[in-house]
Amino acid sequence: MTPVEGCPTVFQTICSLPPGYHQFKFVVDGEWRHDEHQPFISSNIGIVNTILLTRESDFPTPILNPQMLTSGPGNMDVDNETFQRVVKLSDGTSPQPFPTISEADLEISRHRIAEFMITHMAYELLPESGKVIALDVELPVKQAFHILHEQGISMAPLWDFSKGKFVGVLSAMDFILIMRELGSHGSNLTEEELETHTISAWKEAKSYLNSQINGQGGAVSRQLVQAGPDDSLKDVALKILQNGVATVPIIHSHSADASNPHLLHLASLSGILKCICRFFKHSPSSLPVLQFPICAIPLGTWVPKIGEPNRRTLAMLRPSASLSAALSLLIQAQVSSIPIVDDNDSLLDVYSRSDITTLAKDKLYTHINLEETTIHQALQYRDDPFSALGSNNQRCFMCLRSDPLHKVLERLSQPGVRRLIVVEAGSKHVEGIISLGDVFRFIMGN
Repeated sequence: MTPVEGCPTVFQTICSLPPGYHQFKFVVDGEWRHDEHQPFISSNIGIVNTILLTRESDFPTPILNPQMLTSGPGNMDVDNETFQRVVKLSDGTSPQPFPTISEADLEISRHRIAEFMITHMAYELLPESGKVIALDVELPVKQAFHILHEQGISMAPLWDFSKGKFVGVLSAMDFILIMRELGSHGSNLTEEELETHTISAWKEAKSYLNSQINGQGGAVSRQLVQAGPDDSLKDVALKILQNGVATVPIIHSHSADASNPHLLHLASLSGILKCICRFFKHSPSSLPVLQFPICAIPLGTWVPKIGEPNRRTLAMLRPSASLSAALSLLIQAQVSSIPIVDDNDSLLDVYSRSDITTLAKDKLYTHINLEETTIHQALQYRDDPFSALGSNNQRCFMCLRSDPLHKVLERLSQPGVRRLIVVEAGSKHVEGIISLGDVFRFIMGN
């Protein structure tokens, strides 16, 4: 077997089998194991094999085709007898559908996760060591984005020395808005001004632009969304979700008037999810929802199937689309990333908000036309280039629709993984996308 590209823990092989009834099992780390995600049968002497029925229309059949997976339990520790079932084989029958999670199992899982998040505090997110970068509001915008790019971060809290407090954040979305402002006709911000324009001045201009869009009279300043080390993990997660931000600064002050604040950490949903996974790692059975495949639960954004009711559209673009189209889609669809696919909708790469900061490298933004630059060209500016269509890198994190929820959560809790693209094994045909926000809205019942 060979690893599925982008899914290092998933292996596949393609076997040409004649039509008929087959039994098989796998050798995993030297131990014979059957696939509990597919129909299986137990002999009188206790030997358990996975069974497979092939027909002419299935020839050849990929063993790990997600469409053939059925409702066996996802946890290898579950007693086989509990899930033993008779598999009916008949001509023309479709594979048995995935199981549907019950409301009782869902509520039990949500209640236990909520209990954990309420009783654990934000200070548990603080690493043993590390650094947090903050920017002064009087720093020129151009220099600020150079810092973001050089440090490999997509946002930084802003410090106002005159006020003696943190007043906001500068993010990749700010750079996207600036690039669009520079590229628009009648722009109030020129490339020369970007060299000297301070973060503070940009934030004032941004507030004015937002007020014009919203039809309000004057500039509306947005308050900094922050949390304290004694806030619960649930409160921190809710602040991130309700305010549509990627991170929340954890700020602590010893004085009652909140003077001399100390920036301790930038809390994210990834860090909170890591705490949840670590806590329930040795008792997965206490959360029944973890054993269900992701396609069997209301999670993420999926490409609608024929005949399904309308749902939220999954935004995708071709490599030939303009950078302007990508930036507009990031803003209008309010998403943090866009799958880049070929003509068959097979995944090639992902363009995310943070990729815009690479244009700060060597002042690329000064000679880029957003309408003429393609996404393929923009991705080549990254440090890890998108050198050839069809190639992939570790920026594309994928999963299969048959993967159990606990595997998806484990991957999303890893540093740098903010979303998983759901693909079909082999073809990498995009079937959906699951983000950290999707996970928390699901487990918190929002």
